[in-house]
Amino acid sequence: MDSAAIEQILSEALHLHEIHVKGEGSQFEVIAIDECFENMSRVKKQQFIYAPLMSYIQNNDIHAISIKAYTPAEWERDRKLMSL
Repeated sequence: MDSAAIEQILSEALHLHEIHVKGEGSQFEVIAIDECFENMSRVKKQQFIYAPLMSYIQNNDIHAISIKAYTPAEWERDRKLMSL
């Protein structure tokens, strides 16, 4: 499984404003941006992203995944901080 396949699965299932997936083999990092994360706890955000990937995790196509979920405002703020 590659990052493009994971990005496509998440895009089709979740219809997020923006999604970025990087990684290789069976270890990936997901950055998801959408207004739907506004009032979600960190755990709920993780569950939301994990849901469409569960069969791939159970089959070991995905071994490890790091998830960061932002609202568009949070993403703008954190992206500026990352570039410092």
